[in-house]
Amino acid sequence: MSRESRSRRRERLRSSIALLLFGLGTLAFLIAIDRPEWFQVRPASAAAEAMSHAAAPVPAERTNG
Repeated sequence: MSRESRSRRRERLRSSIALLLFGLGTLAFLIAIDRPEWFQVRPASAAAEAMSHAAAPVPAERTNG
């Protein structure tokens, strides 16, 4: 193999990989914008959920006055 053919093959492989990554990135973006619930922050476990509820501020009581 000559140097030129190796270089051409390497460039072709690099461009194919770049095109594949671009396509996969675009596909991931299109899937993600259809599912906003994936990006909601939620507690990871029941214990974490209980702690977050325990740390929530107490609602202000109304005074009858």
